[in-house]
Amino acid sequence: MRDKKLKNSKFKYWMESEIYQQPMVLADIIHAYRDGAEKVSIPENVNRVVIVASGSSYHCARFAVDLLERISGVETRAIYSSEFLLKSVIPHDEGLLYIFITQSGETSDTLGAVRRVKEFGHIPTLCITNKEGSTVWDLCDYRVCCSAGKELGIAATKSFTAQMLSLLIVALTLAKNHDETNEYVKAYRESLNCIPDIVTKALNMRKKVKQLAGLVAKSKNIVIAADGIAYSLAKEASLKIKETSYLNVNAVILGEFMHGHVAVLNNKSVLLYLSLRDISYTSSRYLQNIKKDYNPSLYIIGKPNADVRANMTINIECENELQYMFANVVLCQLLALEIAIKKHRNPDKPRGLRKIVKF
Repeated sequence: MRDKKLKNSKFKYWMESEIYQQPMVLADIIHAYRDGAEKVSIPENVNRVVIVASGSSYHCARFAVDLLERISGVETRAIYSSEFLLKSVIPHDEGLLYIFITQSGETSDTLGAVRRVKEFGHIPTLCITNKEGSTVWDLCDYRVCCSAGKELGIAATKSFTAQMLSLLIVALTLAKNHDETNEYVKAYRESLNCIPDIVTKALNMRKKVKQLAGLVAKSKNIVIAADGIAYSLAKEASLKIKETSYLNVNAVILGEFMHGHVAVLNNKSVLLYLSLRDISYTSSRYLQNIKKDYNPSLYIIGKPNADVRANMTINIECENELQYMFANVVLCQLLALEIAIKKHRNPDKPRGLRKIVKF
């Protein structure tokens, strides 16, 4: 049935189709938020946030940590659902808000984490899910539907960017209860309407992404490096390539990578750097030293630096980091898809992986 439905479209794979649905999905979410049709409710007096999730949803959680702290000034941390269940003590103090992220609303370890928190009784819980009426929806006190529509591809694409956007809206809502004068609040709120167009520009770079995929697919040792909030996107890019092409890909924080981990580049390697702003002086020096000492194939997705000699750069000019985040996520999704095609893999049917989809 899934393959038959695709025969009526211009796309060969569900992953491909869902990547290209993202401008429409994100525009719909933004319009609903702007028009007040989708109101985000959160408790008052929140002074700390803990986000619990797994897989791609965890990478979204990592993205949200920096986002929430930057916009609202509220201390935030992220933890894997499975690790949360193993902890002997979990946070349960006053002013705490738990956020649970699950595309299906049925992720077993995330549901276990919700139930454990609910044992304390007084701690508010909020879920971000793609399915209203799911188990997590019924368990949580506050709810946000990311409204990505049914996602049949194993690799999360449109649900991931929809979760990113939903978390941005939660962060902006939380900022109302804290510091509205924060410089990021106004800039990010004004950038909302630009996001679908930025994603469209990323999709229009597919020909160049295909060239990059042909170069990356030849390597057995791939490192995706980033700094700050971009690290969450590096982890997501790494997962996408692993899921669809079975390659060994590692996501690293560039500064930490220099503390011994860089030795892996003694093997013939590809180094992909994700950039959301002007590459800092320190990161520029790190990349220059890596190029000098190990000479890996170096590719940059995002804003380049004249001092860093990259073999190829794919960049979409953006006004701020927020726009770069969405642009780079979509470029990495396309890269994973094109690598899978180059490796003759079916990205919709990776061996051993299953996805919960209930609509």
